[in-house]
Amino acid sequence: MASILSGLNPAQDAAVKQMRGPVLILAGAGTGKTRVITARIAYMLKQGVSPDKILAVTFTNKAAAEMRQRVAGAVPKAAAKKVTVSTFHSLCVRILRESITVLGYKKNFTIYDQSDQVGLIRRIIVRKAAGDEKLEPKVAQSMISSAKNKGNPVSDKADSLISEVFNAYQAELKQLNAVDFDDLMLLAVEILKVSPETKHIWRQRFEFMMVDEFQDTNALQMQLVQLLVRPENNNVCVVGDDDQSIYGFRGAEITNILDFERFFPNPKVIKLEENYRSTNIILKLANSVIKNNVGRREKTLWSSKGDGDVPRLMGMPDEETEAEALVYEILEQRQENKREWEDFAILFRMNTQSRLFEQALREQEIPYRILGGQSFFEKREVKDVLSYMALFLNPEDDVSLLRVINNPPRGIGNTTIATATEYSIQKDCSVFAALRDKEYLVNLSTRARTAVRAFRDMVDGYTEVVKSDTLDYASMASSLLNEIGFMDYVRRGCRTPEEALAREQTVNDVLESMKSHRERSASSGGLSDFMDSVALRKEKEDRDDGERGYGVSLITMHAAKGLEFPVVYVCGLEQNVLPHSRSLEEGSIDEERRILYVALTRAMEQLTMTWCFTRKKWGQKQGCQLSCFVDEFGEGLYEEIDYEDLVAEPASEEEVGDYFDQIRQMLSG
Repeated sequence: MASILSGLNPAQDAAVKQMRGPVLILAGAGTGKTRVITARIAYMLKQGVSPDKILAVTFTNKAAAEMRQRVAGAVPKAAAKKVTVSTFHSLCVRILRESITVLGYKKNFTIYDQSDQVGLIRRIIVRKAAGDEKLEPKVAQSMISSAKNKGNPVSDKADSLISEVFNAYQAELKQLNAVDFDDLMLLAVEILKVSPETKHIWRQRFEFMMVDEFQDTNALQMQLVQLLVRPENNNVCVVGDDDQSIYGFRGAEITNILDFERFFPNPKVIKLEENYRSTNIILKLANSVIKNNVGRREKTLWSSKGDGDVPRLMGMPDEETEAEALVYEILEQRQENKREWEDFAILFRMNTQSRLFEQALREQEIPYRILGGQSFFEKREVKDVLSYMALFLNPEDDVSLLRVINNPPRGIGNTTIATATEYSIQKDCSVFAALRDKEYLVNLSTRARTAVRAFRDMVDGYTEVVKSDTLDYASMASSLLNEIGFMDYVRRGCRTPEEALAREQTVNDVLESMKSHRERSASSGGLSDFMDSVALRKEKEDRDDGERGYGVSLITMHAAKGLEFPVVYVCGLEQNVLPHSRSLEEGSIDEERRILYVALTRAMEQLTMTWCFTRKKWGQKQGCQLSCFVDEFGEGLYEEIDYEDLVAEPASEEEVGDYFDQIRQMLSG
């Protein structure tokens, strides 16, 4: 027991030992919350709680994997495997795979990703929109997703186009035996509400529930937690920090943590305030800002590390100078202080701010990593292979069928595909069912009919094969790709040999991921289980993306949550940048203040903040105003530096080595 609890501070110790009843752990930035959650699970096991009665839920695959790893290192392996550590969406997939028949779906439903959704919505808009009506499919998809997460109707007007599209979209999804990513949560909650038997089964399955990053939960996730927790004991522990609630645009409800007592009465509230990441002066600066938010749960971060270097606020003439100056300082620090490139992070409020930093880093041949880029699972060849797999699992899946029916080309032309789609709409059936219908086939040319039958026979053959739970689906997929000449098709679409090699490697990586999944998967779900895992991984995980590669980190403040760096530059402390102009219009400035708080508390040792006197907008330089948040900085907690004043000062020989004089020489060059 001593090893589990050793090194915990008094607040952490109390959080670990408070096993029963509702518990709210207010874990400030860098206060060791993951360690507390891990120790809490280990402590419960030591107290005799059966491991299969413990459920820990978080948001991202990365966080879940880290938690599993830590639990495995703290308790016997056999017990660790029985503890359920899951993302919200993975948990919902489990509920749906067991019980979705309650809602009239079949258990072999397909999970549509965003591009699948947009494709379906695009076809619906074509059918529903009048000549003068315009609705972008991606806009419609975003509105539908937002409505599902917030539990609001898409439109109050029953005759509006978006309302028609939404209703048709939901009806066609169900007809296709498909759900989208937002439906995973929505339908799981609905099942638990309409089926007391299912709710009882799941409540009996787990006795203790823990929820990490609770400040990021939305209304649906709060409902899910309430439905899963046994009301007779309310053994639920939530861990979060209202000061780091920065995902309101995704539907996160800060009231879930602020009003936790309303959902689970008389909770034990424990505050973790000792920060193990940053110096004390950085924390004092962050505290001086966040205390201005109204209605927050009072907490004050502190550190035993001492004050350290005073944070700096630097005014820059323009964004070009800002980028060049910071990159020059990174070079100098790297040389003088022997720092690694990974020690540095440049944080910004908007993605558009990154371009000039990228340019400056490239000019100095400094490696960097940046949030974004195309996800592996969004690459064309990856989606092609996975669409074949999805089609074999569910031939009624129109989106997957239409993606692969002539990919590679097999003599089924666009006219044939268009008429099959139209016929399926008229007959209210899937496109694959249309391809079987004699009434449809009779109107095709002999050549087209032969091609359609060959495709149909291939799909039927593989549909039978994938029903086996013991199927080696990596080998099956490899055989399919050879059969249809997929690699040759991929190579033909490449402009250079290098591109061909890269795309071939991508396809091989898909096959390798199938092989790895099958080898490590404890479940017997076969190909269906692999496809579920892919669908869940497709969700954008900013933290994972931000940590790919190596070098200086360029990252948005939203994506930086959960990360830490010895040296941090927080850029663009200006009105209409931070706080963002939209927040000033919508009255959501409290969330902008939390975004700044998150940015400041990423810094471990050194913190520099910058703002520009002018920025280009629409090609024209415009004057900028210092962020209103700077007025909230505590006195003596930062040093204000006017860059223009510094470079205007004459430099003595003794000062040639000084950083700011070097910047002046470089930029006046």
